Amino acid sequence: MYLKRKFTFDIASLVPYINWIYFFHAWQVKGPTEQQRLQQEAMTLLQREGGNYHTHALLMIADANSDGDNLVIHGTTLPLLRQQHHETGSPCLCLADYVRPIEKGIPDTVGVFATTTDAAMVHDYHDDDYLQMMMQLLADRLAEATAERLHQMVRTDLWGYAPNESLSISELHQEKFQGIRPAVGYPSMPDTGVNFIINKLLGLEEIGIRLTENGAMMPHASVTGLMIAHPKARYFSIGNITEEQMADYARRGGITTEEARKFLQPLLAN
Repeated sequence: MYLKRKFTFDIASLVPYINWIYFFHAWQVKGPTEQQRLQQEAMTLLQREGGNYHTHALLMIADANSDGDNLVIHGTTLPLLRQQHHETGSPCLCLADYVRPIEKGIPDTVGVFATTTDAAMVHDYHDDDYLQMMMQLLADRLAEATAERLHQMVRTDLWGYAPNESLSISELHQEKFQGIRPAVGYPSMPDTGVNFIINKLLGLEEIGIRLTENGAMMPHASVTGLMIAHPKARYFSIGNITEEQMADYARRGGITTEEARKFLQPLLAN
């Protein structure tokens, strides 16, 4: 299977997909009255200004297999990390566990995605600190909302592995759908250097994303990651890793140990 597409979304179509919990957390607002006031202020701002901006997405759905702790996606190797510690009786997990091994001789499928918002959505408010902060946090939520909407489209149509899915927005936010959408920089795929491989697969510049030397994305309101369909797939945290694992990861990724250390230093066990 192979599909590669670019999408543009109107802000208004994504507002229902915003997970406001993280918006409130960013503002450190806890009381329901204050949360309601803040959400209403944000909604008013989006209704007034949202029509001037869009979000954008890139998607690839392609043949893939696991090869040890690597994924091989459309011929490109993406190294992954495996947990080194776990609860008694539980396996040490790696995202590659949820994709068919290459030795089976049968291709599996994996999605690769990137989402972002128009950089102007934040830049246009540089002369007002409060509005700029508000728009930055809304842009962050809209990039995530775009990923949520795109994943829904993938499950029900573009990949179509769950064509009869019928979930409410609340159920989407509770991740009751089949499969997972691990994002780069999050606990199961913490290495931002993975973005250089995703860039090779997708061409992030097509939607205005550029990478810093550390793999961070600009605009900040951007998300990259994988889409994995396995019904038993779940999220997990890699946790601390060892020097030996870092060296193995570097070898599998075709980089030096020093380069790997730059990305993985926070994970190295003391």
